[in-house]
Amino acid sequence: MKTLTKRQKILKDFQEDFLKIVPLGGLEEIGRNMTYFEYKDDIIIVDMGLGFPDTEAMPGVDFIIPNIQSLEGKVDKIRGIFITHGHYDHIGAIPYLIDKLGNPPIYATPLSKGIILRRQEDFPYAPKLQIIEFQKNLKEKIKVGNFEIEWFHVNHNIPDSVGFLIKTPVGNIIHTGDFKIDFTPMCDLPADLVRIVELSKDITLLMADSTNADKPGHVISEREIMKNLEEIFKDAPKRIFASTFASLIERIQQLIWLSEKYQRKVVIDGYTMKMNVEVAKAMNFIKANKFTFISPEEALKMDPSRVTVICTGAQGEDNSVLMRIANGEHKYFKIQPLDTVIFSSSVVPGNERSVQALKDQLYRQGARVFHYQMMDIHASGHAYAEDLKLLLKIVNPKYFMPIHGHFYLLKQAGEIAENLGYSPEQIIIARNGSVIYLTKNKVWVSEETVPSNYVFVDGLGIGDVGEVVLRDRQVMSKDGIFVILTVIDSQTGRLRTSPDIISRGFVYLRESQELLKEVRNLIKKIIARSINQDSPRPFINEEYIKNNIKEEVGEFLFKKTHRRPMVIPVIAQV
Repeated sequence: MKTLTKRQKILKDFQEDFLKIVPLGGLEEIGRNMTYFEYKDDIIIVDMGLGFPDTEAMPGVDFIIPNIQSLEGKVDKIRGIFITHGHYDHIGAIPYLIDKLGNPPIYATPLSKGIILRRQEDFPYAPKLQIIEFQKNLKEKIKVGNFEIEWFHVNHNIPDSVGFLIKTPVGNIIHTGDFKIDFTPMCDLPADLVRIVELSKDITLLMADSTNADKPGHVISEREIMKNLEEIFKDAPKRIFASTFASLIERIQQLIWLSEKYQRKVVIDGYTMKMNVEVAKAMNFIKANKFTFISPEEALKMDPSRVTVICTGAQGEDNSVLMRIANGEHKYFKIQPLDTVIFSSSVVPGNERSVQALKDQLYRQGARVFHYQMMDIHASGHAYAEDLKLLLKIVNPKYFMPIHGHFYLLKQAGEIAENLGYSPEQIIIARNGSVIYLTKNKVWVSEETVPSNYVFVDGLGIGDVGEVVLRDRQVMSKDGIFVILTVIDSQTGRLRTSPDIISRGFVYLRESQELLKEVRNLIKKIIARSINQDSPRPFINEEYIKNNIKEEVGEFLFKKTHRRPMVIPVIAQV
């Protein structure tokens, strides 16, 4: 009897055409957004973002990118990559993955295109990108293979953001990208609800941003944020340091307008922020008077009450501009009493301690500090519960799949749909690596999965840092390292000199002489036991000796100190 494969078992109940939807990131997490849609011999990808590591659990890791192993052998099927907006959690993995995917065309709005191309300049050996630009407000279609793509403008905290209508032979899908609904934005048009209504005819599946599904009500409007920021500008006696996300173009524009209104010059500081502002200015997404921007050197010569510094660092990042200013390590700026510091962003989960430490440091130096928990000076770029309800009612899909959010947020979004009358079978709660099947009659999550584990970017290395390396780094960061250098006479198998010991992050050697003496004696005994020194020509098995030293010295140090440093034996034969 012939055994069915897993895929054959999944598909044996129907003979229809089917579409596969495979999220490689963006579910069960915030960031690393990437999903591909596969129909017969055609594949399209929506977004290709990176994630940011947990610095404690992933020391030394720069970024996390999606695992594209499931696309190996399918590169010739990829018809295009469609970008919803220009944030790095949606475009940041392009330089690392595009070549491996055969450098397919990328479809993006003008600002997203500009940011992608500008960032690509930092990767001189990456292939030249094929970017096809489309305008967010034009009612056009892009036909690629069996897919037909249309789009609609949504509000987010970066201009030129869109969602997609993806038409396939087996059903129509709406993918919102990151979105909110703001009827009174400051630097953008309201979300195009009329266009969404036009496109929402016979929608099989709605895939919607769920980042704030647990927050009741509607997202506050950017116009309200502008009013509150102006109250701060009115009363600021000296310099204003306004810190926000480097890609939050709309907030940067608001800060520029307020600076101009109150006769302040503006310094933009932070590599990525300067790059984004440069691109946005060139494309007229940021508007400013000719002489608004000044250099840090010029700012030092001006009346402090006439200077605004817009910078990175609202998340308390170690080497960010605001952190260097607070620590007195910035080349040009130090906090002076009565300087005003604005944190115009919410705190990303996991950064609470570093942000609080930064605020404490600023307060100690006499700064006036304002943050979003004191007053509304930050509006999220993601829909709240009532916005999701409105979208569900407008689109009226047969099935609903929450995306972009931790698992509990996906479940929260699912509950919103249930409260609107959707059955549990109509709500698709998937995970990274899930394979979702869509036919003309049904949508469901199959038992099939693809690899979706983290791929770490560390310096120039991509994927060469794994769990073992991370564990070693965690050990070194917590308990330090203990290096043992031994020189063995190859003729006699005996130590030529007393072992040298280097300790970093474990004990201070000058204050631990008794402990070191005991360790050296232990090492001598281990080597004596590990080598037959009575032999005329003793055999020296270096790996065997190293393992013995590592295990026994590690156990001894734990008994003495209740800490487990990384023990690294080094043996030289002479």
